[in-house]
Amino acid sequence: MQVSMKLSLRDAPGNLVAALIPISAAGGNIKTVIHEHIPDAEGNVAVHVVIEIPEEQIEPLKADLAENGITIIRLGKERLLWRETVILIGHLIYTNLEDTINRVDDTGFAEVTYITIAMPEMKGPSSAQLVVRATGPDELAKAIEILRQVAQEKDFLLIVPLGGVA
Repeated sequence: MQVSMKLSLRDAPGNLVAALIPISAAGGNIKTVIHEHIPDAEGNVAVHVVIEIPEEQIEPLKADLAENGITIIRLGKERLLWRETVILIGHLIYTNLEDTINRVDDTGFAEVTYITIAMPEMKGPSSAQLVVRATGPDELAKAIEILRQVAQEKDFLLIVPLGGVA
């Protein structure tokens, strides 16, 4: 079964590995990891993980993660069956990429489940490929609209495939 998790862990060396080792030990196949290295006020970072795991291993995994000091913010069966890949271009890092992702993730009906970033120059614009997944086609269109609003607000270029949801 495919499971989506949002984890909170201390921003310290080795804590990402401490979250991933129990997943592997439980028979989980990691599909996606999005690790934003921007600590919150408590010094924790959010990690989004999508895994394939036998259903009977979920409870032992939850116990192992807790034992390792990893807080599970959200865990659920993969319900985000509709997807679209988009590209953002602009000063993504310096305008808080975590905020951009969270605006989609906080909807409850859509999430950014994969991201790749190219940053050719430290002070120059960067580009990111984002995979946005949602519970249905209308929800996916709403998530893309949120990204359009963010792009306008932060002066990004948003590229959505022709014939896409938007």
